[in-house]
Amino acid sequence: MMAAAASPTFPSTLASLLPPVRGRLQLQAPLGQQSWFGVGGAAEVLLRPEDVEDLSTFLAALSPELPVITIGRASNLIIRDGGLPGIVIRLARGFSDIVVEPDGIVCGAACQDMTVAEHAAAAGLRGLEFLAGIPGSIGGAVAMNAGAYGAEITDVLDWAEIVNRSGEFVRLPPEALAFGYRRSALPEGAVVVRVRLRGEPADPAIARARIAEIKAAREASQPIRARTGGSTFRNPDPSDTPLKAWQLIDKAGCRGLRLGGAQVSEKHCNFLLNTGDATAADIEGLGEEVRRRVRDASGLDLHWEIKRIGLKEPMA
Repeated sequence: MMAAAASPTFPSTLASLLPPVRGRLQLQAPLGQQSWFGVGGAAEVLLRPEDVEDLSTFLAALSPELPVITIGRASNLIIRDGGLPGIVIRLARGFSDIVVEPDGIVCGAACQDMTVAEHAAAAGLRGLEFLAGIPGSIGGAVAMNAGAYGAEITDVLDWAEIVNRSGEFVRLPPEALAFGYRRSALPEGAVVVRVRLRGEPADPAIARARIAEIKAAREASQPIRARTGGSTFRNPDPSDTPLKAWQLIDKAGCRGLRLGGAQVSEKHCNFLLNTGDATAADIEGLGEEVRRRVRDASGLDLHWEIKRIGLKEPMA
Protein backbone atom coordinates (compact mmCIF):
# COMPACT_ATOMS: atom_id res chain seq x y z
CA MET A 1 0.00 0.00 0.00
CA MET A 2 1.22 3.49 -0.76
CA ALA A 3 0.81 6.46 1.53
CA ALA A 4 1.57 10.03 0.50
CA ALA A 5 4.83 11.45 1.75
CA ALA A 6 5.25 15.16 2.32
CA SER A 7 7.56 17.12 0.00
CA PRO A 8 9.06 20.62 0.28
CA THR A 9 6.39 21.97 -2.09
CA PHE A 10 3.45 20.08 -0.61
CA PRO A 11 1.63 20.96 2.63
CA SER A 12 2.47 18.22 5.10
CA THR A 13 -0.87 18.71 6.84
CA LEU A 14 -2.77 17.79 3.67
CA ALA A 15 -0.43 14.90 2.90
CA SER A 16 -1.24 13.43 6.30
CA LEU A 17 -4.95 13.43 5.44
CA LEU A 18 -4.58 11.18 2.40
CA PRO A 19 -5.67 7.53 2.83
CA PRO A 20 -3.34 4.76 1.65
CA VAL A 21 -3.87 3.31 -1.84
CA ARG A 22 -2.69 0.33 -3.86
CA GLY A 23 -2.36 2.45 -6.96
CA ARG A 24 -0.10 5.42 -7.53
CA LEU A 25 -0.33 8.61 -5.50
CA GLN A 26 1.85 11.51 -6.63
CA LEU A 27 2.23 14.93 -5.05
CA GLN A 28 2.70 18.12 -7.09
CA ALA A 29 2.32 16.09 -10.27
CA PRO A 30 2.90 18.02 -13.54
CA LEU A 31 -0.17 17.87 -15.76
CA GLY A 32 0.68 20.10 -18.70
CA GLN A 33 2.25 17.49 -20.94
CA GLN A 34 -0.61 15.09 -20.19
CA SER A 35 -3.13 17.46 -21.79
CA TRP A 36 -3.74 17.78 -25.51
CA PHE A 37 -2.95 21.50 -25.36
CA GLY A 38 0.34 20.73 -23.59
CA VAL A 39 -0.17 23.49 -21.02
CA GLY A 40 -1.12 23.81 -17.38
CA GLY A 41 0.20 23.58 -13.85
CA ALA A 42 0.54 20.71 -11.40
CA ALA A 43 -2.01 18.62 -9.55
CA GLU A 44 -1.69 19.08 -5.81
CA VAL A 45 -2.35 15.34 -5.59
CA LEU A 46 -2.65 12.96 -8.55
CA LEU A 47 -4.24 9.57 -7.89
CA ARG A 48 -4.12 6.67 -10.34
CA PRO A 49 -6.18 3.99 -8.54
CA GLU A 50 -5.43 0.33 -9.14
CA ASP A 51 -9.07 -0.69 -9.62
CA VAL A 52 -12.63 0.13 -8.59
CA GLU A 53 -12.17 -1.25 -5.08
CA ASP A 54 -9.03 0.86 -4.59
CA LEU A 55 -10.88 3.99 -5.75
CA SER A 56 -13.91 3.28 -3.58
CA THR A 57 -11.83 2.68 -0.47
CA PHE A 58 -9.81 5.84 -1.03
CA LEU A 59 -12.83 8.11 -1.56
CA ALA A 60 -14.71 6.58 1.38
CA ALA A 61 -11.80 7.41 3.70
CA LEU A 62 -11.03 10.84 2.20
CA SER A 63 -12.17 13.92 4.09
CA PRO A 64 -15.33 15.24 2.41
CA GLU A 65 -13.87 18.75 2.59
CA LEU A 66 -11.12 17.96 0.08
CA PRO A 67 -12.01 18.74 -3.55
CA VAL A 68 -11.90 15.91 -6.09
CA ILE A 69 -11.85 16.17 -9.88
CA THR A 70 -11.41 13.48 -12.54
CA ILE A 71 -9.58 13.99 -15.82
CA GLY A 72 -9.46 11.53 -18.68
CA ARG A 73 -7.25 12.04 -21.70
CA ALA A 74 -7.50 15.83 -21.12
CA SER A 75 -8.51 16.27 -24.74
CA ASN A 76 -11.15 18.90 -24.05
CA LEU A 77 -9.51 20.70 -21.13
CA ILE A 78 -7.60 23.86 -20.48
CA ILE A 79 -5.69 23.16 -17.28
CA ARG A 80 -4.84 26.61 -15.96
CA ASP A 81 -1.27 27.61 -15.22
CA GLY A 82 -1.73 27.67 -11.45
CA GLY A 83 -2.59 23.98 -11.34
CA LEU A 84 -5.35 22.00 -9.65
CA PRO A 85 -5.85 22.06 -5.89
CA GLY A 86 -7.06 18.97 -4.06
CA ILE A 87 -7.23 15.47 -5.51
CA VAL A 88 -7.03 14.83 -9.27
CA ILE A 89 -8.05 11.32 -10.33
CA ARG A 90 -6.88 9.77 -13.56
CA LEU A 91 -7.99 6.25 -14.43
CA ALA A 92 -5.53 3.90 -16.09
CA ARG A 93 -5.06 0.19 -16.89
CA GLY A 94 -7.42 -1.12 -14.21
CA PHE A 95 -10.27 0.66 -15.98
CA SER A 96 -9.59 -0.27 -19.60
CA ASP A 97 -11.22 -3.68 -20.09
CA ILE A 98 -13.54 -4.19 -23.07
CA VAL A 99 -16.10 -7.00 -23.21
CA VAL A 100 -18.08 -7.54 -26.41
CA GLU A 101 -21.66 -8.80 -26.02
CA PRO A 102 -24.14 -9.79 -28.75
CA ASP A 103 -25.83 -6.38 -28.73
CA GLY A 104 -23.33 -4.07 -27.12
CA ILE A 105 -19.98 -3.28 -25.50
CA VAL A 106 -19.13 -3.14 -21.80
CA CYS A 107 -15.99 -1.06 -21.31
CA GLY A 108 -13.94 0.67 -18.67
CA ALA A 109 -14.01 4.43 -18.42
CA ALA A 110 -10.32 4.76 -19.33
CA CYS A 111 -10.87 3.21 -22.78
CA GLN A 112 -10.27 5.54 -25.68
CA ASP A 113 -13.39 6.34 -27.68
CA MET A 114 -11.67 5.34 -30.92
CA THR A 115 -10.66 1.97 -29.42
CA VAL A 116 -14.26 1.20 -28.43
CA ALA A 117 -15.53 2.12 -31.90
CA GLU A 118 -12.99 -0.20 -33.52
CA HIS A 119 -13.77 -3.10 -31.15
CA ALA A 120 -17.47 -2.74 -31.90
CA ALA A 121 -16.89 -2.70 -35.64
CA ALA A 122 -14.63 -5.76 -35.49
CA ALA A 123 -17.34 -7.58 -33.53
CA GLY A 124 -19.99 -6.77 -36.13
CA LEU A 125 -21.80 -4.07 -34.16
CA ARG A 126 -22.87 -0.78 -35.67
CA GLY A 127 -24.09 2.42 -34.00
CA LEU A 128 -20.86 3.25 -32.15
CA GLU A 129 -18.85 4.45 -35.14
CA PHE A 130 -19.35 8.09 -34.13
CA LEU A 131 -16.98 7.50 -31.21
CA ALA A 132 -14.16 7.44 -33.77
CA GLY A 133 -14.70 11.18 -34.15
CA ILE A 134 -14.29 11.97 -30.45
CA PRO A 135 -10.71 12.33 -29.17
CA GLY A 136 -11.21 11.32 -25.56
CA SER A 137 -12.02 8.55 -23.13
CA ILE A 138 -15.34 6.87 -22.46
CA GLY A 139 -15.65 8.27 -18.94
CA GLY A 140 -15.26 11.80 -20.22
CA ALA A 141 -17.68 11.11 -23.06
CA VAL A 142 -20.36 10.13 -20.55
CA ALA A 143 -19.63 13.09 -18.27
CA MET A 144 -20.16 15.58 -21.11
CA ASN A 145 -22.55 13.59 -23.33
CA ALA A 146 -19.98 13.76 -26.09
CA GLY A 147 -21.18 13.50 -29.65
CA ALA A 148 -20.07 13.75 -33.26
CA TYR A 149 -21.33 12.98 -36.75
CA GLY A 150 -25.01 12.93 -35.81
CA ALA A 151 -24.92 10.84 -32.65
CA GLU A 152 -24.07 11.26 -28.96
CA ILE A 153 -23.61 9.10 -25.88
CA THR A 154 -27.20 9.46 -24.73
CA ASP A 155 -28.29 7.63 -27.91
CA VAL A 156 -26.37 4.45 -27.07
CA LEU A 157 -25.87 4.31 -23.28
CA ASP A 158 -27.57 1.45 -21.41
CA TRP A 159 -25.98 2.20 -18.02
CA ALA A 160 -23.01 3.84 -16.37
CA GLU A 161 -21.34 2.62 -13.20
CA ILE A 162 -19.88 5.29 -10.95
CA VAL A 163 -18.08 5.61 -7.66
CA ASN A 164 -19.55 8.62 -5.91
CA ARG A 165 -17.72 11.11 -3.70
CA SER A 166 -18.43 9.07 -0.57
CA GLY A 167 -16.97 5.92 -2.14
CA GLU A 168 -20.24 4.12 -2.98
CA PHE A 169 -20.46 2.06 -6.17
CA VAL A 170 -23.68 2.81 -8.09
CA ARG A 171 -25.09 1.76 -11.48
CA LEU A 172 -27.09 4.55 -13.12
CA PRO A 173 -29.58 4.30 -16.01
CA PRO A 174 -29.38 7.02 -18.69
CA GLU A 175 -32.37 8.92 -17.30
CA ALA A 176 -30.56 9.43 -13.98
CA LEU A 177 -27.87 11.40 -15.81
CA ALA A 178 -30.37 13.87 -17.34
CA PHE A 179 -28.30 14.30 -20.49
CA GLY A 180 -28.42 17.56 -22.42
CA TYR A 181 -26.29 19.10 -25.14
CA ARG A 182 -22.68 18.42 -24.06
CA ARG A 183 -23.63 17.95 -20.42
CA SER A 184 -24.86 15.41 -17.90
CA ALA A 185 -26.08 15.49 -14.31
CA LEU A 186 -23.21 13.34 -13.05
CA PRO A 187 -23.07 13.83 -9.25
CA GLU A 188 -20.35 16.22 -8.12
CA GLY A 189 -17.11 14.40 -7.35
CA ALA A 190 -18.37 11.13 -8.86
CA VAL A 191 -16.12 9.05 -11.12
CA VAL A 192 -17.46 7.07 -14.08
CA VAL A 193 -15.73 3.67 -13.96
CA ARG A 194 -17.58 1.44 -16.47
CA VAL A 195 -20.38 1.71 -19.03
CA ARG A 196 -22.47 -0.41 -21.37
CA LEU A 197 -23.00 0.93 -24.88
CA ARG A 198 -25.69 -0.49 -27.14
CA GLY A 199 -24.97 -1.64 -30.68
CA GLU A 200 -26.79 -3.42 -33.48
CA PRO A 201 -25.54 -6.49 -35.36
CA ALA A 202 -24.13 -5.55 -38.74
CA ASP A 203 -21.60 -6.53 -41.34
CA PRO A 204 -18.19 -5.60 -39.85
CA ALA A 205 -17.11 -4.21 -43.22
CA ILE A 206 -19.92 -1.65 -43.12
CA ALA A 207 -18.99 -0.44 -39.64
CA ARG A 208 -15.29 -0.29 -40.54
CA ALA A 209 -16.08 1.70 -43.67
CA ARG A 210 -18.03 4.26 -41.64
CA ILE A 211 -15.13 4.63 -39.20
CA ALA A 212 -12.81 5.19 -42.14
CA GLU A 213 -15.14 7.90 -43.45
CA ILE A 214 -15.15 9.64 -40.08
CA LYS A 215 -11.36 9.50 -39.80
CA ALA A 216 -10.99 10.95 -43.29
CA ALA A 217 -13.49 13.73 -42.56
CA ARG A 218 -11.64 14.70 -39.38
CA GLU A 219 -8.30 14.67 -41.17
CA ALA A 220 -9.62 16.89 -43.94
CA SER A 221 -11.43 19.46 -41.80
CA GLN A 222 -9.72 19.61 -38.38
CA PRO A 223 -6.18 20.36 -37.18
CA ILE A 224 -5.88 16.95 -35.55
CA ARG A 225 -2.07 16.88 -35.67
CA ALA A 226 -1.73 20.15 -33.74
CA ARG A 227 -1.78 20.80 -30.01
CA THR A 228 -5.43 21.58 -29.63
CA GLY A 229 -8.42 20.73 -27.47
CA GLY A 230 -11.11 19.94 -30.00
CA SER A 231 -14.16 22.13 -30.63
CA THR A 232 -13.80 25.19 -28.44
CA PHE A 233 -17.34 26.57 -28.38
CA ARG A 234 -20.76 24.98 -28.52
CA ASN A 235 -22.85 25.57 -31.59
CA PRO A 236 -25.57 28.14 -30.86
CA ASP A 237 -29.19 27.14 -30.51
CA PRO A 238 -30.67 26.93 -34.03
CA SER A 239 -33.52 29.15 -32.85
CA ASP A 240 -30.96 31.95 -32.31
CA THR A 241 -29.05 31.54 -35.57
CA PRO A 242 -28.64 28.95 -38.33
CA LEU A 243 -24.87 29.56 -38.23
CA LYS A 244 -22.43 27.19 -36.54
CA ALA A 245 -19.87 28.45 -34.03
CA TRP A 246 -17.05 28.32 -36.59
CA GLN A 247 -19.07 30.42 -39.03
CA LEU A 248 -19.69 33.12 -36.42
CA ILE A 249 -15.99 33.11 -35.54
CA ASP A 250 -15.02 33.40 -39.20
CA LYS A 251 -17.50 36.22 -39.87
CA ALA A 252 -16.05 38.09 -36.87
CA GLY A 253 -12.62 38.01 -38.55
CA CYS A 254 -10.98 35.68 -36.04
CA ARG A 255 -9.52 33.03 -38.35
CA GLY A 256 -5.78 32.93 -37.62
CA LEU A 257 -6.04 35.40 -34.71
CA ARG A 258 -3.14 35.11 -32.24
CA LEU A 259 -2.48 35.88 -28.58
CA GLY A 260 0.97 35.00 -27.29
CA GLY A 261 1.63 31.41 -28.33
CA ALA A 262 -2.06 30.66 -28.98
CA GLN A 263 -3.78 30.87 -32.35
CA VAL A 264 -7.22 30.36 -33.85
CA SER A 265 -6.80 27.56 -36.39
CA GLU A 266 -6.71 28.57 -40.04
CA LYS A 267 -8.08 25.13 -40.96
CA HIS A 268 -11.10 25.12 -38.62
CA CYS A 269 -11.65 28.31 -36.66
CA ASN A 270 -13.56 26.67 -33.81
CA PHE A 271 -10.23 25.14 -32.77
CA LEU A 272 -7.59 26.93 -30.70
CA LEU A 273 -3.96 25.90 -31.06
CA ASN A 274 -0.82 25.93 -28.96
CA THR A 275 1.73 26.92 -31.61
CA GLY A 276 4.59 25.81 -29.39
CA ASP A 277 5.06 28.17 -26.46
CA ALA A 278 1.52 29.06 -25.37
CA THR A 279 0.45 29.24 -21.75
CA ALA A 280 -2.99 28.26 -20.54
CA ALA A 281 -3.61 31.96 -20.01
CA ASP A 282 -2.81 32.63 -23.68
CA ILE A 283 -5.29 29.98 -24.85
CA GLU A 284 -8.09 30.97 -22.50
CA GLY A 285 -7.48 34.66 -23.16
CA LEU A 286 -7.64 34.09 -26.91
CA GLY A 287 -10.92 32.24 -26.47
CA GLU A 288 -12.37 35.16 -24.52
CA GLU A 289 -11.21 37.59 -27.20
CA VAL A 290 -12.96 35.45 -29.83
CA ARG A 291 -16.13 35.52 -27.73
CA ARG A 292 -15.91 39.31 -27.44
CA ARG A 293 -15.46 39.80 -31.18
CA VAL A 294 -18.32 37.44 -32.04
CA ARG A 295 -20.57 39.26 -29.56
CA ASP A 296 -19.67 42.62 -31.09
CA ALA A 297 -20.19 41.35 -34.65
CA SER A 298 -23.37 39.30 -34.19
CA GLY A 299 -24.85 40.06 -30.79
CA LEU A 300 -24.56 36.37 -29.91
CA ASP A 301 -22.71 34.82 -26.98
CA LEU A 302 -20.57 31.78 -27.65
CA HIS A 303 -20.41 29.30 -24.78
CA TRP A 304 -17.30 27.30 -24.00
CA GLU A 305 -17.45 23.61 -24.84
CA ILE A 306 -13.91 23.04 -23.62
CA LYS A 307 -13.72 22.86 -19.84
CA ARG A 308 -11.39 25.27 -18.08
CA ILE A 309 -10.24 24.08 -14.68
CA GLY A 310 -7.77 25.04 -12.01
CA LEU A 311 -6.15 28.18 -10.68
CA LYS A 312 -4.82 31.04 -12.78
CA GLU A 313 -2.03 31.69 -10.30
CA PRO A 314 0.23 29.09 -8.59
CA MET A 315 -0.87 27.67 -5.27
CA ALA A 316 0.73 29.40 -2.30
